[in-house]
Amino acid sequence: MKKQSILSFIKKINRPLFTTAELSMVSGKSSSNTTQALNYLQKQGVVFKIYRRIWAEKTNKPLSPYSIIPFLFPRNRAYVSFISALHLHDIIEQIPQVTTLASNTHTKTIITKLGTFSVHQITPSFFAGFEWYKGESDFLIAQPEKALIDCLYLAGYKKKQFANFPELHFSKTFSFKKAKKWIEKIPNIKIRSFAQQKLKIIEKQIKMGLKMERRKL
Repeated sequence: MKKQSILSFIKKINRPLFTTAELSMVSGKSSSNTTQALNYLQKQGVVFKIYRRIWAEKTNKPLSPYSIIPFLFPRNRAYVSFISALHLHDIIEQIPQVTTLASNTHTKTIITKLGTFSVHQITPSFFAGFEWYKGESDFLIAQPEKALIDCLYLAGYKKKQFANFPELHFSKTFSFKKAKKWIEKIPNIKIRSFAQQKLKIIEKQIKMGLKMERRKL
């Protein structure tokens, strides 16, 4: 397969990320021939392999690590949650080194050329409360309240990295009432009770912080 022909098929896909299967379907070539052509283009510095069967065309514009999420889970849904979602919602300032995802697949770590993803399994009945980030179809993200409760949910399972937070900054639109409703949906009674206690502590700390700020004013 000639370099120019495979590139024309990549252009037809019309997005920076694509899979071997997509390109094979568009070009009408076998998977093995498509992979061979992509390996050739990678040596030429035209494309690069991000993860298994996931590729990207090299451009001057940097790719967001979040853009690969839908490609990592073609048969299952996954959404950005926990610490990563809290950061994107400006609730915590600290930039996470690893992108944390909630999914109904097994807990695992995925290392790609765009970043490392820590995937945590959520029980199917609690796998909700997410939407497209900023209304666009790039990736799914937990609502602010659900992201916080997802953290408490995992913390209840002795996952210490989700039990303690850096300084939290809640906007006026954040609803503790909504967060409490999410806790009520946790099926495990012990985890639900743990999350309720933790949320009470967080809410109390926030209220005390607001009182101190008002006194300073």
